[in-house]
Amino acid sequence: MSRCCDWACAACSTRGRTAWVANWPASDLSTHPPRDVPWAADVEVMRGDLNDPASLEAACRDVDVVYYLVHSMAGGGDFADAEQRGAKNLAAAARRAGVGRIVYLGGLHPATGHLSTHLRSRQQVGQILIDSGIPALVLQAGVVIGSGSASFEMIRHLADRLPVMTTPRWVNNRIQPIAIRDVLHYLVAAATAPLPRSRTFDIGGPDVLRYGEMLQVYADVAGLLRRRILVLPVLTPTLAGLWIGLVTPIPPSLGRALIESLRTEAIVTEHDIDDVISPPEGGTTGYREAVALALARIENGEVETTWANASPTAAPADPLPSDPSWAGDVVHTDDRSLVCDAPIERVWQVVEGIGGEHGWYSFPLAWTVRGWLDRLTGGVGLARGRRDPHVLYTGEALDFWRVERIERPRLLRLRAEMRTPGGAWLQWELEPRPDGTTLLRQRAIFFPKGLAGQLYWYALVPFHGIIFTGMIANIAGAADR
Repeated sequence: MSRCCDWACAACSTRGRTAWVANWPASDLSTHPPRDVPWAADVEVMRGDLNDPASLEAACRDVDVVYYLVHSMAGGGDFADAEQRGAKNLAAAARRAGVGRIVYLGGLHPATGHLSTHLRSRQQVGQILIDSGIPALVLQAGVVIGSGSASFEMIRHLADRLPVMTTPRWVNNRIQPIAIRDVLHYLVAAATAPLPRSRTFDIGGPDVLRYGEMLQVYADVAGLLRRRILVLPVLTPTLAGLWIGLVTPIPPSLGRALIESLRTEAIVTEHDIDDVISPPEGGTTGYREAVALALARIENGEVETTWANASPTAAPADPLPSDPSWAGDVVHTDDRSLVCDAPIERVWQVVEGIGGEHGWYSFPLAWTVRGWLDRLTGGVGLARGRRDPHVLYTGEALDFWRVERIERPRLLRLRAEMRTPGGAWLQWELEPRPDGTTLLRQRAIFFPKGLAGQLYWYALVPFHGIIFTGMIANIAGAADR
């Protein structure tokens, strides 16, 4: 059984109970516990506060291994003090609770020389845990490649959106990235690895690249043209952070922190981890493969992300339960809802029957023209129709969509297979009401790819009022009839 705190989270290890202490949005602690994530049924969730030692001790009680995964990337100047205070409180609570081991994921950094404020804080937290009197294994990783990693998201957004970009001199610094799957391999094995004494271990992937090379490899894997990178020696981390805040959804303070950390090279300088934890089967994952794996999950809609609404300001919508507020892309949405006079079963019958011979319930000419354009550009068009006029199954083709998720009679999500500069989804959610009517929610979702994707979405905004308003109204009307 797992236990989570800060939220503290605990999974089985061969030794016994394991606690994972990780960041969770403070505003969500009382009103939005993580019930919707896939692992919710497998863990015991406990509310904890790193400034409240008593709550930490309760989370550590009867636990053998504590994974300390709390990082602060706040823009304020006192975050380092807060990180050290939290680590000391956790260490004291773990000692009182009789915890057998602490595992911490810190940052890869050079042994000597200047460190950014954030890397220095990671180093200090690791040292606090090593000096805690509890056996501590501190893993030090560089840029983690996987959707949701702040460093990877910055690479992805910069390469996706900027064919030409200006960067500080740190673009030529060497970095040893590591795939998220390899980080998880080392974290899981750290619970039972032999540990003669508390210490740090460097972990990294097989490739050592310059940051500019990482951007170019990403662009190649993503099918983008080679990016032109102009190095400006006068571009400070503060200015670069503001620039990143303009062209990506990553906040300027976080962008500045990441840039400051990239001013020093992050290379594995010792390989002692091999003496206590064997490398993953087949070796660690190369950078190119790690990028491809991350992009495949995004393309398949398998990654939870922070969505934004369809307004020009891209105001953020509610984040999904397992995501930090900066993760993922700025995804445009068109959200509409309507109360149908029919019961949920009748509304679902119409929703599941959409497409094919039934059409799309709004502006038939527009859908036909869109299908022709798709065919002319090498897409599938509307000719595929649907296998059955009434029943859909996950993975089925439906005109130029594919059924991605279906939960009868409450949810249908379609993923577009038409030619677009980005990914597109269309989703309906149904909710029965006490008076026998049904609340129907309709959401069109667009995941833009580069500048072309942004222009594509805004060019279609004037038509959304016609297409999507008519669609939800006609679905409701068909259900009523």
